Amino acid sequence: MFSDQSLIISIFVVLFVLLVWGRIRYDLVAFGALVLATVLGLVPSEQVFSGFGHSAVAIIALVLIVSRGLVGSGAIEKLAQRLLNSDRPLPLHIAIMAIVGAGLSAVINNVAALALLMPLDIDTAAKAKRAVSLTLMPLSFATILGGMITLIGTPPNIVIAAYREDAIGTPFGMFDFAPVGLTVAIMGIAFVSLIGWRFLPKREGALEQEVDFANGRYIAELRVGDKSVKEGTIVSDLYPLADQHDLHILGLVRRGKRLPGYAGRQEIRTGDFLVVEGEPKAIEAFMGQGALEFSGSEKHPGRVTSGGLTLSEVIVPEDARIADRTARSMKLLYSYSVTLLGVSRNGRKFKDRVRLLTIKPGDVLLLLGTPESNSAAISAMGVLPLQGRETQVVQRSKAGISIGIFLAAIAAAVLGMVSLPVALCVAVIAMITIGLVSGSEVYDSIEWKVVVLLASLIPLAEAFEKSGGAELIASQILSVTDGYPAWVSLLVLMVVTMTMSDFLNNVATTLIAAPIGIGMATATGTNPDAWLMTVAVAASCAFLTPIGHKNNTIILGPGGYHFGDYWKMGLLLELLVIAVAFPAILFVWPL
Repeated sequence: MFSDQSLIISIFVVLFVLLVWGRIRYDLVAFGALVLATVLGLVPSEQVFSGFGHSAVAIIALVLIVSRGLVGSGAIEKLAQRLLNSDRPLPLHIAIMAIVGAGLSAVINNVAALALLMPLDIDTAAKAKRAVSLTLMPLSFATILGGMITLIGTPPNIVIAAYREDAIGTPFGMFDFAPVGLTVAIMGIAFVSLIGWRFLPKREGALEQEVDFANGRYIAELRVGDKSVKEGTIVSDLYPLADQHDLHILGLVRRGKRLPGYAGRQEIRTGDFLVVEGEPKAIEAFMGQGALEFSGSEKHPGRVTSGGLTLSEVIVPEDARIADRTARSMKLLYSYSVTLLGVSRNGRKFKDRVRLLTIKPGDVLLLLGTPESNSAAISAMGVLPLQGRETQVVQRSKAGISIGIFLAAIAAAVLGMVSLPVALCVAVIAMITIGLVSGSEVYDSIEWKVVVLLASLIPLAEAFEKSGGAELIASQILSVTDGYPAWVSLLVLMVVTMTMSDFLNNVATTLIAAPIGIGMATATGTNPDAWLMTVAVAASCAFLTPIGHKNNTIILGPGGYHFGDYWKMGLLLELLVIAVAFPAILFVWPL
């Protein structure tokens, strides 16, 4: 019969092969492995679902929700936009974007940081007429590096902190990762800004595809509210803000009638409507920064001013029920709490009011509402949604309070007033209370596949350690380095873990390598913190492939990259990380 040790090692070998193969979803693979281990008696039946209640799982889920709230408030967008300038030299632009990306990744999830900054980087590249492939990979790598600075920046740090609590009794604190993580991040950012980008391909085609995708321009109406403009402001005063967002102001509507021409010298009054033309994100940003309101908010203020709103783009087919009808006759706002914000008609201009315009087959409509209400309206109108063409409406007026909530939660955790999971729970509840995150967005924000992966691997990792599997692998590494100082074994563990992370999910890599590190610390009688920090750093650094880290996967299409493009810059960066992080770990966490 096979021993428990050989069985659990065999399960992990098969798990590793299937995760690298990638044909089956990693959460299903991990959950299947957990079920198999339970059937074989390696995981006690009462502990099968213990991983779902683990603090590391809760922290990762809560961080994603808080990140959604911060992004949705526009707090981070304002900072990023102030720093962008398409006229800057390429190395300086990369350095600024990398610093911002790393800084954001230290306080919000690094995937969320990249998702926020990537559109801004693409837009800057378009204005500079520069291949976006030169800047997206440095940005992705910088957000990965920045996540290493704090406990909540990246999942491996959260997992390692929780593992330390289980193994030693106390977890790592919020900023225990900072001395090593910050050192690595600074050196890594300097590398990608000055040297690394020179190894990247210059592919104009990828940039052109991204521009074409975003080239849906709509004519929309934005209402002037009480707080929109100062007294005496004329239409032309808003031209600089419009130019900043590549948006055109076409005219002014007053008392239901379009004023002649572009109305550039007309004084803007409360209740007027600005007629603009631009892409959905440009319209949304212009509206937010100009404190303008959506058309329809004056008659039904509660229907189009709540949180969780999105802009959805839909196309009108021949048999659509809205064809040859108007938005008013369909009663979109009254019946579905959805407003028709804009219409795109093959680039042609029109003089009719948007809600009074007779919709024709082939028109593309821009709808404003919650995801649920938009879906209901789309079904009622018989139109077809354009996949991937949704824009979140940012609540910029809540930027200050969202930052305050986040900082208060972090301060409470750092000062020991409450645990980090509890502090983040309070932050989530506060963001829901002020309408910054809706009920549906709470669940949409969570990466459930990662949650299932982590919750499945935690009991497996415990079984792996209890069976002696981790101790066995640790002893094998130690036998290879027998006769050498303990730091040689530590270096080998770093290289092995970093290589695994290039092909495995970084959470899976951490859960496999952490018990091995503890086993090696016990065998050598050295400081376990040095081994755990080594695993945390190495598991976070996946720069050789597009599959090692989700950020690398996200930029694959928009950057026009090939699988083999990553190692050209990533290999040198990983060597740099080893050269910088290894002595830093030995200095801060001596053996």
